[in-house]
Amino acid sequence: MAFRKEPPYTHGQPAHTGILLCNLGTPEAPTAPALRRYLAEFLGDPRVVEIPKPLWWLILHGIILRVRPRKSAAKYATIWTPEGSPLKAWTQKQAVLLKGYLGERGHRVEVRYAMRYGQPSVASELDALKAAGCTRVLVLPAYPQYSGATTASVFDAVYQWAGRVRTMPEFRFINHYHDDAAHIDALKTSVQRHWLAHGRPDKLVMSFHGMPERTLHLGDPYHCECHKTGRLLAEALGLKPEEYVVTFQSRFGKAKWLQPYTEPTLVALAQAGVGRVDVVCPGFAVDCIETLEEIDQEAREAFLHAGGREFHYIPCLNDSAEGMRALADLCERHLAGWPTQATPDPDAAQRTRARALALGAKV
Repeated sequence: MAFRKEPPYTHGQPAHTGILLCNLGTPEAPTAPALRRYLAEFLGDPRVVEIPKPLWWLILHGIILRVRPRKSAAKYATIWTPEGSPLKAWTQKQAVLLKGYLGERGHRVEVRYAMRYGQPSVASELDALKAAGCTRVLVLPAYPQYSGATTASVFDAVYQWAGRVRTMPEFRFINHYHDDAAHIDALKTSVQRHWLAHGRPDKLVMSFHGMPERTLHLGDPYHCECHKTGRLLAEALGLKPEEYVVTFQSRFGKAKWLQPYTEPTLVALAQAGVGRVDVVCPGFAVDCIETLEEIDQEAREAFLHAGGREFHYIPCLNDSAEGMRALADLCERHLAGWPTQATPDPDAAQRTRARALALGAKV
């Protein structure tokens, strides 16, 4: 095995701690060529599509990558911002703010963000953390609920990088935070703030990303963790069982996926006389194509077309103060025992917020 060429080890070099915040990924532009590159990497991951590789390669390259990129590019174009992809922009802001929140608490850590598919890659950002002298790295996937197709795939990318490095940092991995008290409280605060401004709905729909049903039977805990997040959030909001529903979105292919499906559920609610629904997506750390286009555009249209009167989408936590405090709490617990303490810097938060504001964050 060929190892990466590394700088010579320097004895006495100060040891630093890093955090790698990993999200799913995004194309570089809302164009068919960019989507083709992105989808080839994403759908080519055996964690994402569990079909025998030779058969899937023929389907992916013979059919899907010839048809889907143009359709997906049109959808991305409807949510693209001057900053580029919303998912990438929000994740970058979260990384900046997370460093500031931890610095305010006296932790000196290097925080970088990476995309599992696309750029900046997991490997490039681990290289950067290593070059910065980080001998300990906490890996934080931006997925509250664990799934082999998401969380484990991030870990795969870390292991692949580590397999070509001679001197590895010490790693810790955060598997999930679906039932973390601070995270549930942040979701509750977000929903309550929306209700304070717009009133309450007839039904709250909690929509999570879908997965093939077979993953549940094969032992993936994702389905159970989504339902636990939904139950804990409902309890925090004081909702009765009939006042909310947990659904799953983003089906792909003809196989049976986790149910109930989001859009058909919304159509059924409208047809049953439910006038207003609010939809929140507690499985997404930041807003992205699945929330901004699939929910706030397609699902909205389906509900209203079926007779619904009012549709509200409640944004993800993004760079909200409550969401960032929850992430800082989570990291602080997982950093325990590592020497991250530095002299508390009372100006750290102010400098970080100034940088985040420059990136367009609402702080």
